[in-house]
Amino acid sequence: MKIEFPISQGSPQPLGATVTPKGINFALFSRHAEAASLVLGLKDDHDAARFEIFLDPKLHKTGDIWHVLIDKLPPGIRYGWRLSGPHQPESSGLAYDDSLILLDPYAKELRSPRWGQPRNPAGSQTLCLIPDEGYDWEGDRPLNTPIQDTVIYELHVRGFTVHESSQCRFPGSFRGIIEKIPYLQELGITAVELMPVTEFDETDCVFHNPSTGEQLKNYWGYSPLSFFAPKAAYSSDSSHPLREFRDMVKALHRAGIEVILDIVYNHTAEGGWDGPTSSFRGIDNPIYYLLDPWTRAYLNFSGCGNTCNCNHPIVRSLIMDALRWWVIDMHVDGFRFDLASILGRDQQGHVLSNPPVVEMIAEDPVLADTKIIAEAWDAAGLYQVGNFSDHHRWAEWNGKFRDDVRRFMNGTPGLSGALATRIAGSSDLYQHNGRRPCNSINFITSHDGFTLADLVSYNEKHNLANGEENRDGDNHSLSWNSGCEGPTDDPLIQQLRLRRIKSMAVILLLSQGVPMLVAGDEFGRTQQGNNNAWCQDSEISWLDWRLAEKNKGQLRFFQKLIRLRRDHAIFRRAEFFEISSPDRPPSSQEIIWHGKEPGRPDWSSGSRTLAFLLKDLVPDDGTDANFFVMLNGQTDEAVFFTVPDSGRPHSVWRKIIDTALRSPADFTELATAKQVAIGSQVSVAPMGCVVLQTEVLPEANSKLRKTLKQRKAG
Repeated sequence: MKIEFPISQGSPQPLGATVTPKGINFALFSRHAEAASLVLGLKDDHDAARFEIFLDPKLHKTGDIWHVLIDKLPPGIRYGWRLSGPHQPESSGLAYDDSLILLDPYAKELRSPRWGQPRNPAGSQTLCLIPDEGYDWEGDRPLNTPIQDTVIYELHVRGFTVHESSQCRFPGSFRGIIEKIPYLQELGITAVELMPVTEFDETDCVFHNPSTGEQLKNYWGYSPLSFFAPKAAYSSDSSHPLREFRDMVKALHRAGIEVILDIVYNHTAEGGWDGPTSSFRGIDNPIYYLLDPWTRAYLNFSGCGNTCNCNHPIVRSLIMDALRWWVIDMHVDGFRFDLASILGRDQQGHVLSNPPVVEMIAEDPVLADTKIIAEAWDAAGLYQVGNFSDHHRWAEWNGKFRDDVRRFMNGTPGLSGALATRIAGSSDLYQHNGRRPCNSINFITSHDGFTLADLVSYNEKHNLANGEENRDGDNHSLSWNSGCEGPTDDPLIQQLRLRRIKSMAVILLLSQGVPMLVAGDEFGRTQQGNNNAWCQDSEISWLDWRLAEKNKGQLRFFQKLIRLRRDHAIFRRAEFFEISSPDRPPSSQEIIWHGKEPGRPDWSSGSRTLAFLLKDLVPDDGTDANFFVMLNGQTDEAVFFTVPDSGRPHSVWRKIIDTALRSPADFTELATAKQVAIGSQVSVAPMGCVVLQTEVLPEANSKLRKTLKQRKAG
């Protein structure tokens, strides 16, 4: 097609497509390309509706950057890049193919079909869009919720509201999340962590459901086509994904809820040599990916066919530019880095002691108030929980918290000491290098693995629907089915399962560190025993909102637990507890460990019980309290705990939580809770938990109010 628009030299910075007063500037890095052309496509993208601008390297190349400025373009036009390079043997690692139209790595928006619709082959279309001209944020600013006060709620944008029971006008979309904001506020969480929202191809899954023959989908989306562009299929109006994403962020911020993105910088959708070429491979393969220096095979630390060359300066810049864009232009509050240990590998795949990109993320001034969370392992066996980075800003998914809680609550003996360490903030992992309890993201379940309901209902994974003959998924879930595999009508087993769910919730929400819940766990969502539902765009993965009504007692329990945490700073400490010593009397200790008898914790190899007293040593202002928590990890026997002195003058103990009781008796308001005498014995059911809270006696409370009033007047 004949070129109709005047062009000029353009600028090598910034990369991507940028609207300027003089026109639209296009810039692309490619060190090894010998020729480059910008491909422009009209709305009906086909060969006859495209034209190419061939770039003269003498005019349109500065260093390794190809660039051009176009005076103006019609609305809705698409673009891509065509590159050609040395025709060298595969051993060079180069992969140029001038028959392909490549995605711009810096494209902020891609044209893509609605969810589940077939796509044209990679490299066959112009898909990149010119960025929009702005957005009215209406004064929106970051919430900057202190990380120790954060409660994270992990959710899948589509799965959260796509089920008909959600009763959303815009199911499966960013607008669907907006519709559920009242629910999120009532639950009490402070941040949503969105599973991948950058563009991916959900139709690239090669597996089929063996029962129906239906092709499965890449539902989770951990296979990025772009590090920037929000997924258009998550927008109710797929022509405006940027606007709808921003609307969602703005609405969540108004409700006091932060937005954390689960981002994937460890690999891309291009896979290995047999995968599709859509962008990075065709632009500069040995720059963007880790390749074996001898065979030029892809180093596969991600388990997905390729590994991004994260510590190469060019890739580092891409990652940093993407993070800054999400924070500056999209107002995102934080990031969870998938398989983050890959960020710590050099260009040969070796583990670095001080990885440049990890340090850059932590020290970047634009990201200074942004929450940064590492999944501190990768698919090649590198496990760095507690050692991902010494930098105080890096938090980590604490896999050891997950595993120790699961072991204790499946009846494994000898876990009392390990569980105590996790409850106290995992000082063994984070204190040695000056980090704090809030560097630990505590979780029991995540998108990857069993739901909380399935954790207490299945011994084995049930992944046949994934089409891999049950070979996929973790074989070491540390679950226990409570006496029967899968669904059961046995009321005793049902009671035990619910008791275990609530007891684990108490541990999660009342431990030091930052708790993370998975959407639906609060009302009993099940995946029918599937512990690797990455390919299940079905009721296996979707939230069935009818469960919120069916299991409203369980939902109430979670709501009240989250509020208890919010209302009492003793559960949200910024620093670790001071280590007990002979010269520190019990009255000055903030946490005291107990067993069935006061002051006698059982750390033996056969122990399956734990109790602890949390004491608020802040000068008494009448707003906080002490707590005594009793946990029974026995699978079949109740345990009696002797109640210790509360450590708080002029107060009494009241039983606010008993996970063995039915709702609403399982969580009682302090004012109506049963009083428990010091020295009395409290029965804790198998796999149960009981929590006592101090209440200041009325006469003492009256004196306190009088004293506070006098202080205020003075």
